[in-house]
Amino acid sequence: MGSIVNLPRGDSPTLRLVHPTEDEKLIQFNLNGAEWRGALSLPAYLRREETLSKQALTRDGGISYWILIDTALEGNPLDPASGTRLPLASCESYRKKALVWRDGKLEETVCHGIGSVFCASHLRKRGYAQRMMQELGKALRTHQVNEGKENLFSILYSDIGKKFYNTFGWEPFNSSHIAIPGRVSSKVTDIPIARPLYAGDLAELCEIDVASVRRDLESRPKDSKQAVALLPGLETVQWHHAREDFVGTELHGKTPKIKGAIVGSQKGKRVWCFWTRMWYNNNPAEAKGNTLHILRLVSEDGSLEDSASSLENRSHDAAIAALMAMAQREAEEWKMEHVEIWNPTTATINAARRLDPSAQVVDRDEESIASLQWYPEHDGPMAEKIDWIANEKYGWC
Repeated sequence: MGSIVNLPRGDSPTLRLVHPTEDEKLIQFNLNGAEWRGALSLPAYLRREETLSKQALTRDGGISYWILIDTALEGNPLDPASGTRLPLASCESYRKKALVWRDGKLEETVCHGIGSVFCASHLRKRGYAQRMMQELGKALRTHQVNEGKENLFSILYSDIGKKFYNTFGWEPFNSSHIAIPGRVSSKVTDIPIARPLYAGDLAELCEIDVASVRRDLESRPKDSKQAVALLPGLETVQWHHAREDFVGTELHGKTPKIKGAIVGSQKGKRVWCFWTRMWYNNNPAEAKGNTLHILRLVSEDGSLEDSASSLENRSHDAAIAALMAMAQREAEEWKMEHVEIWNPTTATINAARRLDPSAQVVDRDEESIASLQWYPEHDGPMAEKIDWIANEKYGWC
């Protein structure tokens, strides 16, 4: 094999995007662990990735691994004994169920979410990540669909700002959040009682939620712009919780049992949320850097988007505040610095400020930028022509 110095540039015709062997995946995991392992040791990170590849969302082709290679080196691989090739850049894609509303009709489709985009430091400045994203955009058009058909869109969450991925077709969409401290607010009164949700409660609520998202899209006015939604199904929520459970066990020797909270008991009137804890601080006694993320917030009567002036919506403000107060208690117990919720509605903002009057909406411009590539033929940018429904943390990968 040629030396690193003699490797081709990213525009070389000999470069190709392929699926790695198990040994090639391990090469990349050992390299990207420094960037993606968070609070875990490298061996624990490798075990986490193995665990996450076997969830309902990811097994049976639910996750696909990709590497960029130089085909000129295939006859003289990185390790002749194992036949591994040199990965120049790598990423993963997750198959997700989605809905698309356009031209007055609702379509069930598959969306691929891209994660873990990585190029090792000693291979950078050659254009490999750029070439991989060019090739990946083309590959995901037809990945895991019947011959002659195409996927409608793919997504990713950029941690390097809005410009890089936009160059290759993934346009930035609204990426805001509001955060409150991860400790109990002592002076909050006049909010209802929230009850905890456990793993066994999720299936029914996810089913209700998916049906509600479908109904909302079906009822869109005919003259509305196109809309997309990732389905907040049980397998998606369980993937987040499998990640949380693994890290919780590694750091604290136990798994978090409370997975969310609910207010109300009458079906059709309840307000509830799911959350996940994400640890980045490898000291289990410290909260700094750790965040409890609200994965999904649901009002079963669908009124969260209404004007904040009504009595009903003030009631929703209080219900959401109760959910977030329970999230704060869980955050404090599990050493989380903040509780964070993405793309908050007016009701959510009001609720957050009941618990922390100084809470401000942050429009992210660097990290976790929700980005979407629309595949059907179109003119000009699509970010202003598509409504991304329920653009919340559950969609992250």
